[in-house]
Amino acid sequence: MNRTLLLILCDFLLLNLLALTRWEKAEPARPSAPPVPELAANAQSASQDLLAAMKQSLTDERTLREQAAAQLASTSAALAGREKELTASQAEGTRLGASLAETQRAAADLTQRVAAAVQENTISKEQLARLQKELEAKRAEADRQAQAINTLEQQQTEARARIENLSVAVKVAEQEKTLLKETADTFKQQVQAERQEREKVQAATVQLAQGVGQLAEKSADLSKEIRDNRPINANVLYSDFLANRVNTNFTAIRPGLIGNVNRTKAAQTVLVTDGLQVYALLHVADSPFSLIEPGLDWDKIAIEFTRPPAYRSTAASFSFLSVDPRVIAIPVTTAQAAALGAKVYHTTLDPVKFPEVVLISSNGKGYGEVSFKLDAAQPGYVRVDNRLVKRLFGDYDPTRGDLVLTKTGELLGVMVTSDYCALVTNFLPSRSIKTGDDLAKAGIGTALDDVSARYRALPFRLQ
Repeated sequence: MNRTLLLILCDFLLLNLLALTRWEKAEPARPSAPPVPELAANAQSASQDLLAAMKQSLTDERTLREQAAAQLASTSAALAGREKELTASQAEGTRLGASLAETQRAAADLTQRVAAAVQENTISKEQLARLQKELEAKRAEADRQAQAINTLEQQQTEARARIENLSVAVKVAEQEKTLLKETADTFKQQVQAERQEREKVQAATVQLAQGVGQLAEKSADLSKEIRDNRPINANVLYSDFLANRVNTNFTAIRPGLIGNVNRTKAAQTVLVTDGLQVYALLHVADSPFSLIEPGLDWDKIAIEFTRPPAYRSTAASFSFLSVDPRVIAIPVTTAQAAALGAKVYHTTLDPVKFPEVVLISSNGKGYGEVSFKLDAAQPGYVRVDNRLVKRLFGDYDPTRGDLVLTKTGELLGVMVTSDYCALVTNFLPSRSIKTGDDLAKAGIGTALDDVSARYRALPFRLQ
């Protein structure tokens, strides 16, 4: 029961009291008091029932709100604002309930005052009008508070509906999350299985590749071993020499007693490497210099490589090798070797693999196979038996400056005499001379004297 109904009852009781009282017969000493307490008691009892019912309703409403709040505790952060609104509404309801109780107490007090006035028969019409006005004001206040309570109840109903909608949305989201998690677990298991399968395939591929690589290495080693131990026909070696020889031209100029002395020399040789640097290899007899005459200073020295049809390039220096002073090595750059397009021979690592070697004349006019022997007294040389030259081709007599190749096509050395071949196992220089102009003060004569001294210090049979 709300406050409006309570006020109506109070008004009804007050009007009954006023109507039943006979003012003209009232006796001041004996007022008709008994009915009034009974009515007041009945009104008080009805008010208490109404207040108890309202408290019970508020208690039930509070219980429902607490249950709703407990259900909303597990929802997302979106419900926090709605909970705050519900809490504010509850506070407003509590405030209105307190105001209603205060109004009820005021009405009860007013009823008691009216009863007291009736009993005493001293109330005046002005006081009655004033009390009626106050009663109307209290009634209006009760109506307003009742309307506020209705509005609050509607807001609470709407809030509960929104909460229920949010709860449904959360449940749907949880179901979707569970479904996505199950799908992700399934995909993860599939990826794990595919990864394991891929690892197995990769392992098998690696093993296969290793096996193929080992087989290729063994095949390459076997091919190299067969190639290194298979003798090459002398005709093939000679044909390779003719196809890969390089034209080398020397020019040296120095002042003489009558004008300048100009010496030129042209030779054909091959390119040789030790794995680090490429060289053109010559005998000193193929150069403008002599080791049996005193060393002289030269003003200009030039070395030029040519290859048909029109390639030309120069060398920056040349060296007399330490293996024998009669062997000259001219450094060749990588670009020059590529431009010349000639095969680069390698020095041999096993000079005694075959008992025979192939001699090729420096001018390329003849070649042949000869046997050779090691000389214990001269470890850097081998002795060639010219008497047993076989399969001799062309007008050819073995002599100094001839190139000596092994049967596998590697460079063994250079003939320094008609009997001895200097083994070229390295290109360590004893003296190096730069080429160019204005070399009068370069000390070339001193360098040539040192080389000549080394030559004269050789055993007689090596000269």
